[in-house]
Amino acid sequence: QEERDHAMLFYQYLQNNSEPVVFASVDKPDWTRGDNMTPLIKGLEHEKYVTSLINTIYAAAYEARDFRTMQVLDWFVKEQGEEEKNASDLITKMELFGSDAKGLYMLNSELKSRVYAAPSLVL
Repeated sequence: QEERDHAMLFYQYLQNNSEPVVFASVDKPDWTRGDNMTPLIKGLEHEKYVTSLINTIYAAAYEARDFRTMQVLDWFVKEQGEEEKNASDLITKMELFGSDAKGLYMLNSELKSRVYAAPSLVL
């Protein structure tokens, strides 16, 4: 739901600015699951990739002096900082607890208790 909401923020912003939006299919990941760490590492790599895309758009907006777009992207820059930290923290926790059943149980309980709050960004 969180990722869908983020996509819809971009969609709504583009619609509000009369920009055409085309949806295309998303390719299946090109890696295999491997051990328990592989999805976490791939997740962090993906968050860094998304950050690089947002930074590229931000740089173009800065160059064009498109302050409205920069203002919207400020929220995403902050969000990506949180996403990268969460992914990195999860890797650290798995490195600490990965082979301990009690540690994994505690980590699972922690992750299950996370509550999603929809973004309140006003476009």
